[in-house]
Amino acid sequence: MEDLLSLQAKVRRYQEVLNNTQNYRTDWHEELKPFILNRLETISKAVNLDCKIEVKDHIKNLETIILSLGATKSGISEKINEETEKALIKSNGALIYQQLFNGKVQVMIAYPHIEGYGNPAPPKMTAIYRPNEIKEPFIVRHFEDFLKEITNWEDFDDDDPPHSKPIGFNMATMPTTLDDDQ
Repeated sequence: MEDLLSLQAKVRRYQEVLNNTQNYRTDWHEELKPFILNRLETISKAVNLDCKIEVKDHIKNLETIILSLGATKSGISEKINEETEKALIKSNGALIYQQLFNGKVQVMIAYPHIEGYGNPAPPKMTAIYRPNEIKEPFIVRHFEDFLKEITNWEDFDDDDPPHSKPIGFNMATMPTTLDDDQ
């Protein structure tokens, strides 16, 4: 019977997790979704950011709130023939709050991208939260991170080298003097 004590504890933990999922889903619908929508609308108006906030709710308990900066002509066009050009469309990025299968909420940043110009960067996963963990300071920070990431994307250049090690010998590990006895 002692062997079953560990198994019983695992069953209790499993049941607790299932119960949490139901509670998180209830929290999303009753409190969190309206709270996030309200805060995103208030913040975007306060900082005068032209954006669209929408809810994707066609799958119950897998809903998504998207703050999108929309899509525009990129200023780049494909020359079809001497008289015709096709404008390439740029998606300007989005801040996403996505309800997960277990009721927790994933926050992501979708980077801008230009159609037909490389592959879009995968979204940046910011964090996963239990619904009761998301407070106004988090939403403000998510907004700030979003604006920082899309601004960096728009201002891309090689001034900031990638965070990788240089190719070649690491000069710091090489001796600074040669010993004549070697």
